[in-house]
Amino acid sequence: MVAALPRNIRLKLDQTLNQWRQWRCDPPLPGPPRIISLFGSGISNHSVLVEADKRYVIRITGVHAGNNSLSRSTEWRTLNAAHEAGLAPCPRYYNPELGVLVCDYLHPDSSRSDKLSETAALLRSIHQLPAIHHRLDLRERVTRYEKQLQHLNREVPGVIISSREAIWCLLDHLIQDKDTPVPCHNDLLAANRIVSGNQLWAIDWEYCAMGSAWFDLAVVAVGDALDADQKQELVSCYLGRHPNAEESLKFLRHCIVYQYLEILWYLANKSAPEDLDRRLQDLQQTLNRGNY
Repeated sequence: MVAALPRNIRLKLDQTLNQWRQWRCDPPLPGPPRIISLFGSGISNHSVLVEADKRYVIRITGVHAGNNSLSRSTEWRTLNAAHEAGLAPCPRYYNPELGVLVCDYLHPDSSRSDKLSETAALLRSIHQLPAIHHRLDLRERVTRYEKQLQHLNREVPGVIISSREAIWCLLDHLIQDKDTPVPCHNDLLAANRIVSGNQLWAIDWEYCAMGSAWFDLAVVAVGDALDADQKQELVSCYLGRHPNAEESLKFLRHCIVYQYLEILWYLANKSAPEDLDRRLQDLQQTLNRGNY
């Protein structure tokens, strides 16, 4: 099970387990946690389920956070604020040198999944959290991934090459919008939302930063492959009314940028998804429709 982890990750896991007395638990843990299972190893992280008085999730960074413009200290502070607001599991331990974060485990309800209205409400609550120092710069993020692709010297899909000029024009438009930045999750995909105890929670806050609420909405819309009616429902639920023409345009522009950025992320992290061709085709079709 855990033997499948890379040696350096296993060493970090062992160190984290050995430091159980430093976990922020009240009452303190009765003894060292035992490993229950490996959740699976993602591109960026490895997650392990452990148990002591109750169950916890240990997340260990698998790649350098700087490669994806992440701030682990920002994540820790924001996660604490989100937990106090009842939006996220309780964080118990953070070790920046090891790249380790420990949180309470939320057992998912098997009876149902979240609704778009609940996701919209969760986003609204996240956007009302206290301001944080780290800021999402979409131009910097796109530039970073484009440069990583160049360094990898890998073949870049033609759609990405032909889309670049349009994307950078959109990025210029987004800067001119001057939307008031709010605290954003920036990765609230279905995999990072859990219904537990009949409540919707947000997990995996590693991309949190100040940014545009429209980008946070776009991540859900594109990442969850919502159709046109579902996108409309998500935005309407978030606003509490139908969006006007200006708001619809902002949402569309952020959706296009996220489509491009998501593909770049996969390619820069050397992990093309099985549906890469579908994603590329969707991006091309969106750009061909124009009106953005």
